[in-house]
Amino acid sequence: MTKQKLSRAAIFDAMMRRETYATTGPRMVVRFFASWDFAPDDIDQPNFVAHAYDKGVPMGGELSHAPSGKPIGFLVTAQKDPEGANLDRVQIVKGWIDASGKTHEKVYDVVWSGQRSPNENGKLPPVGNTVDIENATWRNSIGATQLSTVWYDPDFDPREDAFYYTRVIEIPTPRWTAYDEKYFNYKLDRLMPATVQERAYTSPIWYSAKP
Repeated sequence: MTKQKLSRAAIFDAMMRRETYATTGPRMVVRFFASWDFAPDDIDQPNFVAHAYDKGVPMGGELSHAPSGKPIGFLVTAQKDPEGANLDRVQIVKGWIDASGKTHEKVYDVVWSGQRSPNENGKLPPVGNTVDIENATWRNSIGATQLSTVWYDPDFDPREDAFYYTRVIEIPTPRWTAYDEKYFNYKLDRLMPATVQERAYTSPIWYSAKP
């Protein structure tokens, strides 16, 4: 999680900085930064992590003093678990407080696998499903091994406090119920899900509208 080290002390320092993320099990690698100065090609820099630290703040950080006319930008990259499933999509979840004090939340699909496009309602079609429930297996023939992008909040209002965090979603894989069916050779009620999409969640980055 830290910029330079993976020592015990550095890991605890990262936890104190809130520069941490969690997964539902798989060992995905996720990076998430925010800045007023990210350019679209920053994600293609060979040293993009050091570049992102220099230009912005990592997960767990805070931004304020929005420059006039500039939206807030985010650099996010996710790599699959080397022994796990491919990635379906990366989402950024935004929460904010409007001028009347009412809270809101919105989920943005910011980068995804395959040649899909959002429909007329802005919804991204499902990635597909390769799960063989009977044998509790799946194939990595869909999804991506890595997803990266620089994304700008199209709804950014510098007058509103907000937070942003990243959610990384894998392609469908067998749920524990499917593994149990296979191992114990019995059938569960089909009302119980047999597949799951594992995921990772980063710490938020907070934007403060206060000068």
